[in-house]
Amino acid sequence: MGVFDYEGETTSVIPAARLFKAFILDGDNLIPKVAPQAVSCVENIEGNGGPGTIKKITFPEGSPFKYVKERVDEVDHVNFKYSYSVIEGGAVGDTLEKICNEIKIVAAPGGGSILKISNKYHTKGNHEMKAEQIKASKEKAEALFRAVESYLLAHSDAYN
Repeated sequence: MGVFDYEGETTSVIPAARLFKAFILDGDNLIPKVAPQAVSCVENIEGNGGPGTIKKITFPEGSPFKYVKERVDEVDHVNFKYSYSVIEGGAVGDTLEKICNEIKIVAAPGGGSILKISNKYHTKGNHEMKAEQIKASKEKAEALFRAVESYLLAHSDAYN
């Protein structure tokens, strides 16, 4: 088994606390609303949203994957940090054992925020993650983030 790491960051004009509330704490409701072309629905299969919770994310018709199951590993309301692992579906299967993700939102100078992302792809056997696979995953995550950001910019009273 190999582990392939990817780290990245992106900035936003939205303050960290507000972004955490929308993107992380209410993302299960908000993302299907603002990006229905990417996510059909999110449902808790087990748990209450905290560590150990299992979620099923269903993708719309025509997507390369039908669904993924994620396990919530950590929700840190003080430091705006969220960790979860993709444990089933999607790219997890023949070549990937799991994908561990960490999102941390930190305050940026001027009142905005910086979204820091860390992904660890745990492969099976001697399989390697191709750069284009990681790039595609990064682009999808960025699109979801920008959809949430656009919603917040258009609805200044939401998630305050």
